[in-house]
Amino acid sequence: MSAQTLKAVATGKNAVATAADKPKTIAGLLTDPKVKEQMALALPKHMTAERLARIALTEVRKVPKLANCDQASFLGAIMQCAALGLEPGGALGHCYLIPFENRRKQVTEVQFIVGYRGMLDLARRSGQILSLEARAVYEADRFHVALGLEPTLTHEPAWDADDRGQLRFVYAVAKLKDGGSQFEVMSRKEIERVRDASQGYQTAVRFQKTDSPWMAHFDEMAKKTVLRRLFKYLPVSIEIQRAVGLDEQSEMGIPQDNLLTDPVTVDADTGEITGGGASSQFDEGAAADKMRACTSREILALLGDELRDIEDKDARDRLFAVWTECDAKLAAA
Repeated sequence: MSAQTLKAVATGKNAVATAADKPKTIAGLLTDPKVKEQMALALPKHMTAERLARIALTEVRKVPKLANCDQASFLGAIMQCAALGLEPGGALGHCYLIPFENRRKQVTEVQFIVGYRGMLDLARRSGQILSLEARAVYEADRFHVALGLEPTLTHEPAWDADDRGQLRFVYAVAKLKDGGSQFEVMSRKEIERVRDASQGYQTAVRFQKTDSPWMAHFDEMAKKTVLRRLFKYLPVSIEIQRAVGLDEQSEMGIPQDNLLTDPVTVDADTGEITGGGASSQFDEGAAADKMRACTSREILALLGDELRDIEDKDARDRLFAVWTECDAKLAAA
């Protein structure tokens, strides 16, 4: 048995080169029996490796630029889909595979973006949430919210109106297993501030692209945004935390490093992959840079929530100081 790294599998290079060795295409990578076997190990029961590979190949045909992306990055994004049990693209809209220009590495990578329906699916799987929904409120609708000790929300859609008008608010409501409920509301202006801070949206505006998620699916992206805020108050699973973290990185234009950074070995005979988890070493500098690059107080608040999980108290205190400085600058802007 010989060992290879996951990157070697993705590029089709063997540890011992032979005349028959050729770099694999994305299609070759997804149809490799050993890669599909490892995808199957990461998948939940309701999805098969065959189906995920077939859907991913369809995405490559729909977005040809994916075929030219770094293959190890593509495999990393597919393995994220597998680990979360989400289907990229298609009618379900669970998640999307997006080409991302990593200018620091001078390479095109693949970013994994969670869709609105993907977030709903992950939340419902947690077992702590009985029901979860997000709705858009339009100008012709009747909508009332009261906060305080007994918060209430009432929405009467103008179903009979020929045109319900523009979107004014979005809200998300969760009913919990213990009998409680929680809701979150965002105005259109709040949503637009999050959108305007998105690196993907800024790039689309700069190059006059009309196929970016924020331009092509504004309402769905708005509902995903309010869901993401609601998750801060819900008993969510590790799956949701991971999905939200990846989604935030994509919004901010930060590489997701789907290339598995720990040494990963692949047995040439069995296809068994060992290792491959994210690096356990905490990068304080990268965390500080992420906050300094943030242009939205909404996203900065989410990053601040993550700081509470840092075990090193000194590092946590230093990063909270950076967070406070960044928040003050954004508030004054």
